[in-house]
Amino acid sequence: MPSIDESKPFIPLNVAVLTVSDTRSLADDKSGTTLAERLTAAGHKLGAREIVTDDVEAIQALVKKWIADASIDVVITTGGTGFTGRDVTPEAVEPLFEKRMDGFSIAFHMLSHAKIGTSTIQSRATAGTAGSTFIFCLPGSPGACRDGWDGILAPQLDYRTRPCNFVEIMPRLDEHLRRPKAKGASA
Repeated sequence: MPSIDESKPFIPLNVAVLTVSDTRSLADDKSGTTLAERLTAAGHKLGAREIVTDDVEAIQALVKKWIADASIDVVITTGGTGFTGRDVTPEAVEPLFEKRMDGFSIAFHMLSHAKIGTSTIQSRATAGTAGSTFIFCLPGSPGACRDGWDGILAPQLDYRTRPCNFVEIMPRLDEHLRRPKAKGASA
């Protein structure tokens, strides 16, 4: 079982929260608020918070902006992971991944199945990395955001979590971008 190594310091991360919805505003965005409250209560910083409509280009533009922003460590989206015609978050975000994190979806569905049974199959929760940014896409319900944060993201975004966590590998996420070209390699 994972544990917390109290001899290590907590390292706060800058986390951007994106709600994907045609019907929500910041005033009634319960899922985005759930994530913002939980991540700040854990000691992280809310680096940005936005709402965009269920539109591939709009979602991609904002996520690309956050990937390019060196001050944003993590992007968490909520909403748009279902199967209706307007649900396009995976289609927008997955092409941005340099590496897909299949284990996130599996872990999320295991947690979700324990709470909502087979209804979990109606979610296309996904995650990956781009540059030095972790990206997690959660369903648009406050319950799914609580489950994803409490059960997966909070421990993995805590440097003290043992045996391993995402924070300890963050400095190495973009090492492929910094690697010098081999002698004789073309530009």
